[in-house]
Amino acid sequence: MDKYVQTARQLAALYTMSFGGKNTGRYRVASKQIRELLGTRRLYPDDITALTRCLLEEGYVLVDMDSFFVVLSANAFVNYRRVNADALKNLPIE
Repeated sequence: MDKYVQTARQLAALYTMSFGGKNTGRYRVASKQIRELLGTRRLYPDDITALTRCLLEEGYVLVDMDSFFVVLSANAFVNYRRVNADALKNLPIE
């Protein structure tokens, strides 16, 4: 199994585990911990891209916050309001 697929599955499993005072849900994870899960000394943009894609296949979104990452369920975004053509037309022009 590819290291990105394995790490994505581990991160997905964490989403359903109880820790940090919550039963389940979104969480943040340090870059150091991601490196440990991947078994690498450095994280390169290609690593983050590959992990992001694998995690999306598991139904989760990985947000890179520079010094840490956030894992969210992709379903969290389903009910967000959508931008329509009128909203775009009414944007202020500077």
